[in-house]
Amino acid sequence: MTDPYAPHDPQSGPGGAPQPGRGATPEQTPQAPPTAASPAHGAWGMPAAEPTTEHPTWWYGAPSPAATAELPAQDAAWAAGTPGPGAPAAAAGRRGPGWLGVTALVAAGMLLSSGLTLGGVVAYDQLLAPEPAAAGQSGSGSDGSTARPASVSTVENPDWTVVAEDVSPSAVAIQVASPEGTAEGTGVVLDEDGTILTNHHVVQGAETVQVTTSDGRSYAASAVGTDPTTDLAVIRLDSPPEGLQPATFADSTTVTVGQPVMALGTPLGLENTVTTGIVSALDRPVTATGEEPDGSDATYTSAIQTDAAINPGNSGGPLVDAAGQVIGINTAIAAIPNASGQAGSIGLGFAIPANTASMIAEQLIEDGTAEHAFLGTTTTDGSVSDGGAAWQGAEVVSVEPDSPAQEAGLREGDLIIGIDDVPVADAGALTGVVRGLEIDSTHTLEVVRDGGVETVEVTLGVRPS
Repeated sequence: MTDPYAPHDPQSGPGGAPQPGRGATPEQTPQAPPTAASPAHGAWGMPAAEPTTEHPTWWYGAPSPAATAELPAQDAAWAAGTPGPGAPAAAAGRRGPGWLGVTALVAAGMLLSSGLTLGGVVAYDQLLAPEPAAAGQSGSGSDGSTARPASVSTVENPDWTVVAEDVSPSAVAIQVASPEGTAEGTGVVLDEDGTILTNHHVVQGAETVQVTTSDGRSYAASAVGTDPTTDLAVIRLDSPPEGLQPATFADSTTVTVGQPVMALGTPLGLENTVTTGIVSALDRPVTATGEEPDGSDATYTSAIQTDAAINPGNSGGPLVDAAGQVIGINTAIAAIPNASGQAGSIGLGFAIPANTASMIAEQLIEDGTAEHAFLGTTTTDGSVSDGGAAWQGAEVVSVEPDSPAQEAGLREGDLIIGIDDVPVADAGALTGVVRGLEIDSTHTLEVVRDGGVETVEVTLGVRPS
């Protein structure tokens, strides 16, 4: 199968065989499977091949504590494979841990991205909306305005009391009811008309949606549009109140490792909860598996990693900098499940970069749908050695005719190891990066060809429908 989504960013992220929940990665590198007891509310993982609780599992979703027993898998958890003005981070500094590093952490309930689907070849053109550390995607606010640089605080202890007070009104709790049960997540206010951004998996299959603002008032809401590919969704209050406070989005390409951050949300149903930490890594590949056997509904993200405590219920909520600007949308955690299969924070949380979230939200608000960048290659995990050093990346298995990849001169056998300043360690990483890039944007691919490293300029197209 071909990868109609492979934009200029490497496809990556831990993948996995289809699981009972949504989002299945087409890669088949088994991680430590879950214990015999399946996680409550549906952990998106495969049965444990080697029962263990010593390895983390990737979770998405946020079941309401009271509804744990009845919450459907997709509404509870997903198994996955990764302010004020401030000085923008240098592009070179954004190179962080590769997808393989995250893959090593994934265990119970998930398969790592190995690109072994369909005879060892994975179609990675379907990229998630993660944001690359490269310049090809400039930031923009949810209202279309230019986003400001993320705040890189020089203060050892930011005044989180002030930040929480300022940002809390822009975060809401979301309660969802479906035929399978109830679930709870978080959302971010985008405008005064009651438009709210959250995760697709939070509202997937919802029959009714209730939104509770920070002052405790609840309102009915309806879906505006959802994008399973990037796990993002937009809903709107049916009768929005006066005085809603829209969040301010930062340019997530300026985020730096080590800067202080705060996560806001509704963990385990506890509304108006804030936790703090730092940005642990950038461009972390994270993949979630879904229900389709061929992995076609898998989601890939080039995520921001944080050690701020994130738990089920935080999904869809904001990750903000020391100035209160949104730098990401919290979406998943890697955790070690307990005997019942449930899991909590161990300091490994992941957020969809703000630039990607804004890009998709604008499209969903416009007509309820979203288009994604397209490279036009089918790739698998590959490696090349020159007798000394070895490169790992996404090996091109085939190139789609008349695609951006063909126009750029990519060939079968090329090993893509980077996009702009973002490393590509495998096919899943390529997908994750590309999904976070804009259509018609131009990027530089690092390709190993004939024993040497070359650069290839490519302008991404639109994924065929």
